[in-house]
Amino acid sequence: MNLFHLVLAVLIVQRLAELVLANRNTKRLLAEGAEEHGRRHYPLFVLLHGGWIIALIVLTPADATINPALLVAFVLLQLGRIWVIATLGRYWTTRIINVPGAPLVRRGPFRFVRHPNYLVVIGEIAVVPLMIGLWEVAVVFSLLNLALLIWRIRAEEQALSQRRTG
Repeated sequence: MNLFHLVLAVLIVQRLAELVLANRNTKRLLAEGAEEHGRRHYPLFVLLHGGWIIALIVLTPADATINPALLVAFVLLQLGRIWVIATLGRYWTTRIINVPGAPLVRRGPFRFVRHPNYLVVIGEIAVVPLMIGLWEVAVVFSLLNLALLIWRIRAEEQALSQRRTG
């Protein structure tokens, strides 16, 4: 096992832990009267992220060496992800869950960017494969992610437009 395999293991454990947290938050928010939007595209994101991880596992050479600068970029992206999750707290989920009447979050990374988690994911989908020279994986999955994000951001913006901006 080399350092990149450790990165992949961390990524897989992280994604699974995020799904557990997201599902718990989603169930609680829906029970409290929140509404889900954009259900149709959600399975495509699951396929995209699962396929990306599988492609990394299958295509990673046993002797893969990591670009140190991109490893640092990956670590910074993970810190960004933690910042987003911590800022949203009980409202963080992998789905578009709208709490009617709740103010939009304007603190943490949301002070600077409307959708900071998407920037983290965009960076991650490119950086992780580029870390070991798998530029084809970076390009293909970045383009697929872009197409899905365009769909998702439209759905999310429509859902958020129903809320006050307090």
